[in-house]
Formats: sequence, structure tokens, C-alpha cells
Amino acid sequence: MPRISIGDCQLYYERQGAGFPVIFVSGLSGYGSFWRDQLPAFARNFDCIAYDHRGVGQSDPKGSITLIEKLAEDTIGLMDALGIEKAHIIGHSAGGAVAQVMAIDHPTRLASAVIAAGWTKPDAYFRRFFALRKELLSRLGPSSYIQANTLFLYPAAYIAANNEKLRQIEAQILANFPAPDTISSRIDAIMAFDRTEDLNRIKTPTLVLAAQDDMIAPAYFSEDLARRIPGAEAKFFPQGGHDFPQVVPREFNQAVTPFLLAHTPAQAPTQAPQRSRA
Repeated sequence: MPRISIGDCQLYYERQGAGFPVIFVSGLSGYGSFWRDQLPAFARNFDCIAYDHRGVGQSDPKGSITLIEKLAEDTIGLMDALGIEKAHIIGHSAGGAVAQVMAIDHPTRLASAVIAAGWTKPDAYFRRFFALRKELLSRLGPSSYIQANTLFLYPAAYIAANNEKLRQIEAQILANFPAPDTISSRIDAIMAFDRTEDLNRIKTPTLVLAAQDDMIAPAYFSEDLARRIPGAEAKFFPQGGHDFPQVVPREFNQAVTPFLLAHTPAQAPTQAPQRSRA
């Protein structure tokens, strides 16, 4: 993955395929590698870009986020730096919140939005859950936090069948774990997010996806999103947990690809005006 300057930091990104652009935005972890089962599949039809969020992975370690809107600004900055005027956006969890912000505040930059494992605003369950995750990190440290996350993110049967693979992933995450304050600030940004009153303004074609057994962002949040966003389509997977794009990648890809193809402009420009970076 190369790195590219977006002004106040550099983002580490991966790009595969050719065609109309698709920007993949991951959730709380912030790693572009979350989309390892999507980029090769979507690259058959699209120009696919995934990136590490600021302060995460191989992106600039400076500048923790305190608002989801800052992640949306970074995504716009990445599009500008790559010369992309308009794209599809696929966001998972916090990345789905980024997709909401972009559809509300930057609608001309999007051809469509896919919101996977998203939410509207924190409720009592959501606040309890994320307060617990933050406390696990502060009291027990990164190793315990990462191991607990595996239990939160994936269905029990998937963990049982993929235990060694998940142990290897945990070890990789621990070896590259950001400063705990960075993760805490990202949790605070998630807890503060609420654009519910603006959702009825969204004109961008939107697909909402969720798994019925998601214990981090329960499916009722996605039901609410689909009700509030005019004309939104919705699909619910019976199983897959919070990280269902990884657990059931074929089903996820098969659900999203026709939606993107249906909303890809026939001859839309993909190059953004070059901006001064003085």
C-alpha cells in the first residue's frame, strides 16, 4: 500500500481494479485490511480503494479523531488526493457512520452508499456496550481488549471453526496496536455520533445491511436507518455477527455488487479538480 498526503496527515491505502471508484471505510479498528475478502471480488468491476484511518496501522500516527465527521473529511481528502470526484462508499460500523455523514454533507461526491452494521444514535444498550469496551482497554490492556473483541465481533460457531486463524489475527493486531488513547478517542467519537435528524435529507441511493446476530450494533439499528433514509434498500443476514463481511463474504459481496452496478453512472467523471496543497 502506498501512502498519500491529505494535508495534515498521510493515509496508507490499497487500490485494486479499474472502473468506477468504490471507497471502503472500516470501523472502529480502522484497518483497510478489514476488506481483504472484498477488494479482489469488487475489483473485477470497480476501482477499489481501502485505507488505514489516521492514527491507525500504517497511516500517519498523529491526530486521533474525536468526531466521526473528521473521518468523513479524511475520506473526502483521500478522494481529492487521488483525483476522484465521485465514488460509491461502502462503510462498516463506524465506516457506516462516515457514509451517513458523506451522504448528508457531501452528496455530490457519492454515487451510492452502503451502510453495513450501522446505527442511528447511541441508546442505553449501545452506551453500556461501548463503555465496557473502553473499560476493558483501560483496566486490562490491549491483549485482553483484543481477545474480548473476537468474542464480540464473530458468532460462536465461526470462532469455534476458525480459532487458530483468529489467534493469528489477534497476534497481528496486538503487534500493531495503536496507542490506547487513540482507541479511546475513537470510541468517544462513536458514542457522540448522532445525525438522526438529518437522515431524511439523504438523496443518495442507499443500501443498509445487517446481521440478525450482531451484538455490537443490533439489527434494530439498521431497521431504523432503513426507515429514516428515503428510498433505502435493506438486507438482513440471519447470521454473521458484527463482522459479517468477513464471516459471510460471498453473501455480502453478492448482495452489494448488483446494487453498485445499478447505481454506477454511465459516463460520470471520476477526476476531481486538483486542489492546492500549499
